Amino acid sequence: MTTTTKLHPKTIEMVKSTVPVLETHGEQITKRFYELMFSNHPELLHIFNHANQKQGRQQRALAAAVYAAARYIDQLDAILPVVRQIGHKHRSLGIKPEQYPIVGKHLLLAIKDVLGDAATDEVITAWAEAYEAIASVFIQVEKELYDEAAAKHGGWRDFRRFVVVKKVKESGVITSFYLKPEDGKAISDYWPGQYVSVKLSIPGETYTHIRQYSLSDAPGKGYYRISVKREAATEDKPAGMVSNYLHDHVQEGDVLDLSAPAGDFTLDLSKTTPVVFISGGVGITPLLSMAHTLAIRQPARPATFLHAALNGRVHAFDEELQMLAERPSFSYHICYESPSDEDRRHPHFGKEGRIDLAWMQSVIPTKDADFYFCGPVPFMKTVYRALKQWGVSEEHIHYEFFGPAGDLTKD
Repeated sequence: MTTTTKLHPKTIEMVKSTVPVLETHGEQITKRFYELMFSNHPELLHIFNHANQKQGRQQRALAAAVYAAARYIDQLDAILPVVRQIGHKHRSLGIKPEQYPIVGKHLLLAIKDVLGDAATDEVITAWAEAYEAIASVFIQVEKELYDEAAAKHGGWRDFRRFVVVKKVKESGVITSFYLKPEDGKAISDYWPGQYVSVKLSIPGETYTHIRQYSLSDAPGKGYYRISVKREAATEDKPAGMVSNYLHDHVQEGDVLDLSAPAGDFTLDLSKTTPVVFISGGVGITPLLSMAHTLAIRQPARPATFLHAALNGRVHAFDEELQMLAERPSFSYHICYESPSDEDRRHPHFGKEGRIDLAWMQSVIPTKDADFYFCGPVPFMKTVYRALKQWGVSEEHIHYEFFGPAGDLTKD
């Protein structure tokens, strides 16, 4: 897809001139934007993740997206990968074209509120024109994604009812839910690494809650499997409402609303290069789907799987990985931060403490591989910086954030 912006040169110049301001005030603007929008359109709280709002992650992600759009307003093709990534999220949430003018109106109000006199009529007019151009690109990309999801064999638009046919406790904190469609019809295939959105109406809650969960098994098995970590309360944030509800109240036989699979963090099966999977905690889920698929589709392709966890009690899918490691082309290595004596006797235990470059280099046969990693943000920053220090090229580094996107290059 190629995008064209028919914006007046003065508009482009004006928007680009605001980039330094966005860098300074971006999060303040997006925080105000959400306050205004939800105040005037509380129905949108049925869609947005309330926890990410409270933690500021959504504000930071939107600020980064707005900053990138302003910087590349005259060459929006440059941000198409980011647009597609966000578009996948929007399609899985059920975002519609008619919601974009609401967003645009409140973004302009927020810019005016935060910048005050610096947001002249000329600046606001330029941003209004630029927003229309940016929104049209998002709407076009998302239409293609909706059409693509619906056109697949067994595909659908928006949400579809699925029955929990099996519930399995995988570790002290992670539980899997096996899901089949209530209508008994076919379900669409997916790329290993993709996710589905689960929409819940929780008793006592005013708004519905939507969360995305990676599909943790190989495609083509007649069911979807999601594996959910129970998010306990910490000093910084309350307990995860949706994850705890799924663990405590959703049982076999219950029905969940699911979006069609989405996401662009997927295993490239057209390659034959060695693959390295590096997961932290529940970040194992998309990588496990990739590893299972690799065993079926490319069994001879060399693969190395590194998993980091606090200890064996919270380590999910160990048996599945040990079975994969029975193949000569697949090696499996574990790093436990606080291992028990029993953990240290595990046949694949390799390191106590936290993952680092020295250990990675000792167990990964070559840096000439494709690296896929996922986990908590601090873990991902450690892995990313280690790979860059090792000299792994950017095109061979693939990762996904759980929740709004962040920046692994910044502290």
